[in-house]
Amino acid sequence: MEFLAYFGRAALVFYPVYLTGYLGLSVSWVLLCMVMVSWWKKNRRWKDARFGTAVDFVENETHVIDRELRSALQMASWVHFPDAEKVDWINKVLEQAWPFFGMYMEKLLRENIQPAVRLSSPALRTFAFTKIHFGHVPLRITGIKAYTDEVDQREVVLDMNLSYEGDVDIDVVVKPPVTAGVKGLKLKGMLRVILEPLIGQVPLVGGVTFFFIRRPTLQVNWTGMSNLLDSPAFSSLSEETILDIIASLMVLPNRMCIPLIDQVKVDQMRFPLPRGVVRVHLLEARDLLAKDTYMMGLVKGKSDPYATLRVGNRHFTSRTIKENLHPKWNEVFEFVVHEAPGQELELELFDEDTDKDDLLGTYNLDFGEVKKEKELDRWFPLEGGESGEVHLKLQWLSLNTDSSLLCESTDGRACAMLSVYLDNASNLPRDHKEITEHQKHGRHAKEARLTRRTPDPNSFVEFSIDKDVQKSKVVFASKDPVWEEGFTFFVHNVKTQQLIVQVKAQEKKNPLGVLNLPLSRLVNTSDMTLDQRFQLEQSGANSQIKLKAILRILTVEKPPPKIVLEPPPQVNRGSNGPASAPSVDTASSPALPSNHVPAAKAPPPARAPDFSSRSNQDYLAHRRGSFLASEALRSAPPSSNMRRYDSHSLLSDNSIASSRFDLSEGASYPEAIRNHQGSFGEIHLTVRYTSLRNKLIILVNACRNLFPCSDKGTDSYVRLYLLPDQTWRHRKKTHVKKRTVNPEFNDKFEFNVPLQEAQTRKLDVAVKNSKMFHSRERKDIGMVMIDLSQMDLTKGTTEWYELSLPGLKKSS
Repeated sequence: MEFLAYFGRAALVFYPVYLTGYLGLSVSWVLLCMVMVSWWKKNRRWKDARFGTAVDFVENETHVIDRELRSALQMASWVHFPDAEKVDWINKVLEQAWPFFGMYMEKLLRENIQPAVRLSSPALRTFAFTKIHFGHVPLRITGIKAYTDEVDQREVVLDMNLSYEGDVDIDVVVKPPVTAGVKGLKLKGMLRVILEPLIGQVPLVGGVTFFFIRRPTLQVNWTGMSNLLDSPAFSSLSEETILDIIASLMVLPNRMCIPLIDQVKVDQMRFPLPRGVVRVHLLEARDLLAKDTYMMGLVKGKSDPYATLRVGNRHFTSRTIKENLHPKWNEVFEFVVHEAPGQELELELFDEDTDKDDLLGTYNLDFGEVKKEKELDRWFPLEGGESGEVHLKLQWLSLNTDSSLLCESTDGRACAMLSVYLDNASNLPRDHKEITEHQKHGRHAKEARLTRRTPDPNSFVEFSIDKDVQKSKVVFASKDPVWEEGFTFFVHNVKTQQLIVQVKAQEKKNPLGVLNLPLSRLVNTSDMTLDQRFQLEQSGANSQIKLKAILRILTVEKPPPKIVLEPPPQVNRGSNGPASAPSVDTASSPALPSNHVPAAKAPPPARAPDFSSRSNQDYLAHRRGSFLASEALRSAPPSSNMRRYDSHSLLSDNSIASSRFDLSEGASYPEAIRNHQGSFGEIHLTVRYTSLRNKLIILVNACRNLFPCSDKGTDSYVRLYLLPDQTWRHRKKTHVKKRTVNPEFNDKFEFNVPLQEAQTRKLDVAVKNSKMFHSRERKDIGMVMIDLSQMDLTKGTTEWYELSLPGLKKSS
């Protein structure tokens, strides 16, 4: 067949030459034809390159403009184009509302903060605010950035750069005559605001969540310092203490949440499941600075480098390599990622000394890049030093609920992650003596209260898995404390490890209650989640604690292959829209990075038409779409020629799938199909959803009893659309099975959509003949529309579906 095809192409090329000689025409006609063909090919390549350049500009507008301006204007190195927008109108609103903000803060400090401070220590029982004034200088927002990539479809993510240099005037009395106060405050940081979920009713937003991704910077101008230092209660008060308080409330993983509707769950807003886990391999460094000197600096030695890695409040330090400018560590660290993009890996290299360690260089890496690429393995240049590079390998680990993926490693790496949301406790004993007296004498709690009065406990909760210990905040003077905090742990052995929960009183060694939760219990529960009240041991008879424990299996995601293509003869590409829009990738073609131009090369029997050609536009105008598109067009106004469901870029306006649009009312089915009496056949499909990979899987198994388009059968293939996505790039098609009415395809296709969204979609399936009867006739030989909302996608289904054709009445 290959030889016959080659022979046919050769004959097609040389036949005009033979015909020219046979008719006695001039050789100029042959040369003219060759010139016209060469010009047409060159013009087509130029059009494809132009379309590719236009699409690249639309999708990377900021980067292209920045690059061109730098190259054209030869700007200084310190000139840069920020990606944050100035929002002076918001600052005007804040300036107008600032006095009312001061009123709110005064009420908050007096009614909430002041009682909490008095209960925190016996030395602060007379603590009181004597003056609260937040000044006339309001908070300013110096820049705001809205994310459209890597965010969910039902949320809005904003990053606000805050700057506050206010004339705050706050005075407090600790214990007469000990006084203190604040006369000025400087605060700078980046606040992330998330509006989710977006809903179809007023107020359009279900809730507001805001937090600092990194700890902000703070400077406080204290007053009354001579008296302040005399107070043992305030001797440890500093900017770090205040920052710790802010971090416990508003720095990841802690969040401030404001629900706007009753249907929103506060625990999911306050502590959502993390985005994933990043495994950082600190491999080596090279060309580091030599910081050690001898003989008064005359002789330079080497350095003793070590690295510190920080993500939020989690901090690690590597081992020190003595006297080496090219150290090799080969150490592995793991970090929980709550926000990507947003959270950064902060890497610092130091030279270890006996007095003060010298900084060799720093590097910050946004985890959004790791989430996008799945794996990064490269050398990163160090900043803040004259030279030096560090070699890192970063892997993105996804969170799954499939216990079959559990693989416990022997090298100390985590195999799972445990998230714990601590809600509240009830009926806690006041102290350990109340527990022992109740167990010894068996007295009722009411009788015990009558015999002895003790204050309610100041309690906190301590979680531990082996040596990993984490503590909650302290709730003062309450038998029913409410914490509402979240914690994460790395798990290395699910079968043997357990979560130990201890409720403790402040400054007391004996716990008020204990709970042991084996992690193996979570594996056998639904969605690997436990959300309930647990009875505390070694505590009161009715002492309980409410918490939510979620176990997730860690799996390493493989990066997509790096494919660099030249401008192809046919460009078929959609826009790089928001990550929340469902991206559709075929099973055989992984998703390409956004900086590459993919080329969709269809098989010869089903080659996509070139819409840049006028002849192909005429050809497309005489094609008819499938059933759903034609019905939509019939119901559309007469002025509308077609309905496009997805048009995000220049190419998507031109790359419209011809099989989905009815552009000509004069088109019809072939006469053989119109005269057919009986069934058009059946198709065997398997439809299921994999929660592990968050993908909708469609298996096109086979067809039977198809309409025979010739004496030898039918050259058939199957085309799929997951409506309403019906542009050319969203099309899925099987390979062609020739000369048979019972083809077996066994092709697998994947649609990257969330389960909730997949349950609202429809699957458009069409069986087509690859050899058309006539250029003006449709090649559909059978269709079926499957409503996914009518089936259980998680369990899956495998059925035979009967094919039909729109506009034709089936006769048995």
